[in-house]
Amino acid sequence: MDTSKSVFQLHGVDENEVVFIRRQLRRAEMVRYFERLPPALVAIESCGSSHHWARLLQSFGHEVRLIPPQYVKPYVKRGKNDAADAEALCEAVTRPSMRFVPVKSKERQAACMLMTVRERLVSVKLQLSNAFRSYAAEFGIVGATGRQNVNGLIKRVLEDDSLPEMARDLFRFQAKEYAAVEARLEEIEAKLMRWHREDDVSRRIATIPGVGPIGSTMLSMKAPPPETFRSGRDFAAWIGLTPRDHSTGGRQRHGGITKAGDSALRSTLIVGATALLRHVRKGRHKPSAWLVALLERKPPKLVAVALANKFARIAWRLMVTGGVYSQPRAALPA
Repeated sequence: MDTSKSVFQLHGVDENEVVFIRRQLRRAEMVRYFERLPPALVAIESCGSSHHWARLLQSFGHEVRLIPPQYVKPYVKRGKNDAADAEALCEAVTRPSMRFVPVKSKERQAACMLMTVRERLVSVKLQLSNAFRSYAAEFGIVGATGRQNVNGLIKRVLEDDSLPEMARDLFRFQAKEYAAVEARLEEIEAKLMRWHREDDVSRRIATIPGVGPIGSTMLSMKAPPPETFRSGRDFAAWIGLTPRDHSTGGRQRHGGITKAGDSALRSTLIVGATALLRHVRKGRHKPSAWLVALLERKPPKLVAVALANKFARIAWRLMVTGGVYSQPRAALPA
């Protein structure tokens, strides 16, 4: 089934791979059709609203499988239209090695919504602070860098009587907007921390140094069931933290990371790894022998990605076996 807002394209075959339906239905017609249809295997491309349709069709007794779009594209024979996409889905779902996206429950989808709302508010807050800094600099008022110094800059600007009245009014307007976004972000982060404290998996992942409550919450919310992956390396590859493979003719060629999976989750783990390395350089955290050896051979950014990869593999192990993280043996002093 190729989905859209109001028009749905169906392509169906029987057990002998003979086409028995190829038609387009409106939204209400599609629902009535599947209500009357005997239990069947239904393939849907994983996209916006696909989890809703999967839950609805499962309630009618159908088996629903969600397929990532990049795995469907090779089965499109020629051209690009809804009928060709539905036919490609019908072909892809029968492949024995095909990978599928687990269907999210309403509760899990609400939790993911909480995280994406936070990401949007963080982005808006950054835009507002950058805009305020730029406008202030045009009047010769420059503040220290860092988000912790934004409120101090706002206070300085609002107390400056040398600014034109129109500029002061506009600065006050932006200050109110920034304060409102900051208050909304604090409210969302309080909900997020409440969810983190109530979720056993998130609490256990947070024991990994450098992951923190935001990273552990994202891993618990967004990751598929850990049993989906054969190993921690497969889990890290799903996040996109493994090298891209360009090998051919017996020659091994590895490039940068694949950047597959969820970009927000991947960047959060890398930022957490970078913060941990900063604490290591300042002597606030005792590094393991593995990390010390890696820092001696590789540049810091590459080490941060390797450390994020290790975070993912450890998180997968904790999700599978339970328990909490135990600190490995620190490096011996030189």
